[in-house]
Amino acid sequence: MVKYMKLKGGKHFRQRLVLSTLSGTPISIEEIRADETWPGLRPHEIKLLRLIDEISDGGAVVLNETGTKLKYSPGVLICGKRPDAFDCGLSRSIGYFLEPLIVLGLFGKKSLEIKLKGITNDSKDPTVDTFRTTTLNIVKRFGIDSEGVDLKIVNRGAPPLGGGEVILKVPMVESSLSAVTWIDEGMVKRIRGTTFSTRVSSQFENTMIHAARGIFNRLLPDVHIFTDHKAGDKAGKSPGFGISLVAETTSGCFISTDTAVSYARGEDDEDDERKELMPPEEIGEQAASMLLGEIEQGGVVDSTHQGLLFLLCALCPQDVSKVRVGKLSPYAIETLRHIRDFLGVKFVITPDPSTETVILKCVGCGLKNLSRKFS
Repeated sequence: MVKYMKLKGGKHFRQRLVLSTLSGTPISIEEIRADETWPGLRPHEIKLLRLIDEISDGGAVVLNETGTKLKYSPGVLICGKRPDAFDCGLSRSIGYFLEPLIVLGLFGKKSLEIKLKGITNDSKDPTVDTFRTTTLNIVKRFGIDSEGVDLKIVNRGAPPLGGGEVILKVPMVESSLSAVTWIDEGMVKRIRGTTFSTRVSSQFENTMIHAARGIFNRLLPDVHIFTDHKAGDKAGKSPGFGISLVAETTSGCFISTDTAVSYARGEDDEDDERKELMPPEEIGEQAASMLLGEIEQGGVVDSTHQGLLFLLCALCPQDVSKVRVGKLSPYAIETLRHIRDFLGVKFVITPDPSTETVILKCVGCGLKNLSRKFS
């Protein structure tokens, strides 16, 4: 008889699936959006289940008709090189699937290589550029072979029709991650960025860069923002443009923000043909201001990466990890709760009033890459 961990509600589905898979804990979730007009799991959540099923072996998923009850027992993570591209659908961007994949890929039987199709840049999830410049650098901190981690952007795809394509490579961990003490955030020494535009004038990118540099140049000289104008098939199926910025500090931290603009996903009627998009100057300024806000907050990662940072700390060997973050985001707080429930790891949280940051300490759960042993 399988003993399920009982959970309720449709929130934080991604975290629950990832932690359930890593810790080998079967979960049963009830009342998933049971009272909403569209009850049950969303299309992207079902895609995520399929994706995890694709890279693992021997798992079981039972879903009721309305999608409001789910029973999931995790299998063994195989990973390896996937022959077929995985279509992430159009309800969320590829960024939604990358974070779980990066963590799961580390604990596979073989190194992961997978091609994902869908939306590469939107305003909801971290864009693929942010993953390439920031997320992968955070993961490398935990003693992962930096040659093996890679994200290649083949085609761009903006919402609503997508058409983007990326190839993700994640090496498996030899035995376990290595614990980190990472509390020195350093000073910002340079700012890098990438703009993209698909099916719109490439002039939009220069405008965004000019606007962003107008803010940064008053503060530091070393600002380089690269353009990435795609044409033809490489541009996907919808018009869109955006910018992703990353600040690199003297102690090797990466703080990033990104934003993208595109036409809404078919919710509105065709009558009001096209709503006005936000002009590129404003996008450039908004992204730059957001980045300055993240830097001001302090911490060794930006607020979107807090959850991932805590998860990696918790998966380390039984050794103390110590990290500094700015204000805890609601997502990060939920991550801490889930880490406690699934992995039994508790963080000691100490506010540092002088800098208005928070220092978190934990002893990892010592998750070893067990999938490797059987091969």
